[in-house]
Amino acid sequence: MDNTRSRRVLLAAAGVAALAIPLAACSTGGGGESADGSVEITFLVPTAGTNIESAEAMVAAFEKENDDITVKVESQPAGTEGDNLMKTKLATGEMADVFWYNSGSLFQALNPDQNLAPLTDESWVGDMQDTMKAVVETDNGVYGAPFGATQAGAVVYNKKIYADLGLEVPTSWDEFAANNDKIKAAGITPVIQTYGDTWTSQLFVLGDFGNVLAQDEDWGTEYTAGERKYVDEPALAGFANQQEGFESGWWNEDFASALYDDGARMVATGEGAHYPILTGIVSTFQQNFPDQIDDIGVFPLPAQKAEDTKLTVWLPNAVYVPKTTEGAQLEAAKKFVAFINSPAGCDVQNTAMVPSGPYAISTCELGDDVPGLLKDMQVYFDEGNTNPALEFLSPIKGPNLENITVEVGSGIRPAEDGAALYDEDVKKQAQQLGLDGW
Repeated sequence: MDNTRSRRVLLAAAGVAALAIPLAACSTGGGGESADGSVEITFLVPTAGTNIESAEAMVAAFEKENDDITVKVESQPAGTEGDNLMKTKLATGEMADVFWYNSGSLFQALNPDQNLAPLTDESWVGDMQDTMKAVVETDNGVYGAPFGATQAGAVVYNKKIYADLGLEVPTSWDEFAANNDKIKAAGITPVIQTYGDTWTSQLFVLGDFGNVLAQDEDWGTEYTAGERKYVDEPALAGFANQQEGFESGWWNEDFASALYDDGARMVATGEGAHYPILTGIVSTFQQNFPDQIDDIGVFPLPAQKAEDTKLTVWLPNAVYVPKTTEGAQLEAAKKFVAFINSPAGCDVQNTAMVPSGPYAISTCELGDDVPGLLKDMQVYFDEGNTNPALEFLSPIKGPNLENITVEVGSGIRPAEDGAALYDEDVKKQAQQLGLDGW
């Protein structure tokens, strides 16, 4: 994911800026089954980033192997406008035969049990990672399949600095702090912060959520019900860690004005050792620092205890089939969904899309030539040391988190006050959503 997509994820907004691609005509499904047995289905895609190009590449590969099925790509805006259109089309029976949309809390908002065709019995369901399955299912079954790769909120670091100073990847907060002190003593910036792009300040909190969930597996559900707060442990740790970083002098001198691109440059060139950020930054490294790409790795934001350290993962979007898709179109739609996560479909994803992390289904594998940063992430997936980001478990995210974390990370506001202020911020949003317990 690029920087714009990263901002979209962190702010839990419903999409990046839409491309100037006109909205395709609404469809009530494919063109039906022809006399010769051929079938046409429709595939609805949000016009964000390179989605259209990726979808068209997938369709071309699918049609090459299934010459009796034609897939017509339709598009609509991403963002809040797209969210509303999705709900309207499902409610009026005008949804395309297959559509590409968010997983997690936004998926749940579509009322999947009422509006989507169950895919529980499809052969690929057993190949999905448990964390992915959890964000495309309800108690009544599985409704979606991943399309795209994951990304993580983690610490991108310079491996050359680690090798030169004889450091090991930390698994606890104390080990991370000890590494930072040694890096600072060597005259190198230990932790890069880029508050000129305020959204980047949130990683200490959002990237710590995997660790919170490791200590309290019900935190996301109870948070949505108003029973968990950031002002209490274990969630307070994200704010407290950010305060400690500022007070310990780990930041770069220009942290208040530095930008995302500055952070990428600093960690790639060794001006700084660590940059807490989304791993979608790998595309920036590939484009701007190809000669340094092998010097860059990644590890989770460490928890206070090593056994609680988990990689916080942003899961990919998914493809779904509405209940209005029936008969020959339903069978063709299921075949298309299965193809997306087949070896041939995964080849398309590896070439038409830039992976920002491992895939969320075992039938898809990263190519051998991907940057080492992604291979580092794969280890945590293989070992089961991942947890989903909070936005996949709860619809609640206050709009002022980035401003609050800038204040905490700048020494303007202590961690406890920042957490309490954020609890009030999310309270307003939860009430607007009409959630019980708030």
